[in-house]
Amino acid sequence: MPPFESPKHSRRDLLRTGGALLLGGALWPAVARAQTNANKSRIGIIGSGNIGGTIGGLWVKGGHPVMFSSRHPDELKDLVASLGTLAQAGTVEQAIAFGDVIFIAVPYKALPQIGQDQGAALKGKIVLDACNAVPARDGDEICDEVEKYGIGVTSQKYLPGTRLVRAFNTLNYKIFASDANRPDPKLAIPIAGDDAQAVEVAASLVRDAGFDPVVVGKLPDASRFQRGAPGYGQEVGAAELKQKLSLTP
Repeated sequence: MPPFESPKHSRRDLLRTGGALLLGGALWPAVARAQTNANKSRIGIIGSGNIGGTIGGLWVKGGHPVMFSSRHPDELKDLVASLGTLAQAGTVEQAIAFGDVIFIAVPYKALPQIGQDQGAALKGKIVLDACNAVPARDGDEICDEVEKYGIGVTSQKYLPGTRLVRAFNTLNYKIFASDANRPDPKLAIPIAGDDAQAVEVAASLVRDAGFDPVVVGKLPDASRFQRGAPGYGQEVGAAELKQKLSLTP
């Protein structure tokens, strides 16, 4: 650069610099919003009943975009309207395409059909499975399979290729609704999965919903908090749940 510049050249550079600063200032809110939302997962809900609606609603309140799905999305209009602009409704196919993470809360007997119909779309997705096998509702055959092999292993069989994590299956939806974000010790949510990164994402989503995640182990270990097991139905904090399950503090 020459030691001296003409006033015209200096003024041009000043205007150019000022314009860049103004443009940067105009873009800053959008950049800030993008950075703020960068750690928020898009979540697709399959099964928008009591559990799906409650947990999905907590994620919306935590800043996550959520698509609730149903075979009849129009029936979800009131739910979506009550949650604001981050919530929307769609079909199961739309929710799977929308979600970085999929949350499934359906009668257990529906899992084989979901896996058959949506297996290709679900492949590679992080899937949080909150389904419980109930003989009177789901039938003895699939419930016997769960008892024999464990619910985590059985769910993975019916949802092959997914990065499955068991979560949010141990308590009634009313307890989730009333105890979310309670004072410490927060309500503990046991989780289990084979994919370490998927488990980490699930743990973060448990926290964002207002609870304290307790990693119990791999998918075979999910049997320790399936229906009827010692970790099921425990309205306790993390330290007490770990004690009940003989986990390292």
